[in-house]
Amino acid sequence: MKSRCLAVLARSVLTVSLLAFPVLAAPAGAQDFVPAVVFDQGGKFDKSFNEAAYNGAERFKKDTGIAYREFEVTNEGQREQALRTLARRGANLVVAVGFSHTAALTKVAKEFPNTRFCLIDDKLDAANVQSVTFKEHEGSFLVGMAAALASKTGKAGFIGGMDIPLIRNFLTGYEQGFKHVTPNGEVFANMTGTTPAAWNDPTRGAELARSQFGRGADVVFAAAGATGLGVLQAAADSGKLGIGVDSNQNFLHPGKVLTSMVKGVDVVVYDCMKSAKEGSWAAGHRYVGLKEGAVGYALDDNNRKLITPEIEAKLEEAKKQIIAGSLSVKPYQP
Repeated sequence: MKSRCLAVLARSVLTVSLLAFPVLAAPAGAQDFVPAVVFDQGGKFDKSFNEAAYNGAERFKKDTGIAYREFEVTNEGQREQALRTLARRGANLVVAVGFSHTAALTKVAKEFPNTRFCLIDDKLDAANVQSVTFKEHEGSFLVGMAAALASKTGKAGFIGGMDIPLIRNFLTGYEQGFKHVTPNGEVFANMTGTTPAAWNDPTRGAELARSQFGRGADVVFAAAGATGLGVLQAAADSGKLGIGVDSNQNFLHPGKVLTSMVKGVDVVVYDCMKSAKEGSWAAGHRYVGLKEGAVGYALDDNNRKLITPEIEAKLEEAKKQIIAGSLSVKPYQP
């Protein structure tokens, strides 16, 4: 999937405060459909996962004229309270951005059976929840191939955020793609931490990147939320190449970001809101990857000179083979 950089739209959204929770959006009587979004830690302008969700919500607002309520989680204790209060105050649909909301949503969904919820990046079986997970390993395979094709040392790096199976799935796909091109190549891997703070530590990300460069890596893939911003900065400063994640991050350091492994979080949020508004929304689990256009690599003017036509042709051929099933990419198995 080729992605173009999404411009950040105006921040004219209606915010719900956990301190007082005034209803800042139009009441349900004036606006029959009231959507809401709870962003994960790292913030909605993390240039990555959360921002992709924000872009999807903004697109829905632009297309329909319907405002949405929102809350940005800054600590673990806010998740359940945010979901519950948004549902209580009239939101018809609440999008929970990130697997960390699963435990809170399990409780809140039972309390509000008439409220619809969308959970991104985890699976939850409930009559009023639609959950979406991605085949990150498929998209990561392609950027792993790109890293190998661009590397001059045969060594690449990977820096994950929180050490969880989800991020290990990025890593395993990346390793398979790299070694598909360079069987004797080497991939160095580090995780930033074991708590949600790992998503928002650019300084630590930069330190880990420089360490991997010191071991010979000349391309590094960051799957670490806002922590990845430090990784990409360190790569640019060191004359190496970075690989972005979730959103198209090529524009952050033009000519220094090889590509980005994009996830269609924006599309999922938009579709969830649109289907709920139009009455076609359905509960259940969706597992999406290359075939559905839900993951892929980003190609635009910022990295066109790095992803040559020859490299692009090889990536596209591999993409076709993965979709057809003739090239197997294994997901992470704990």
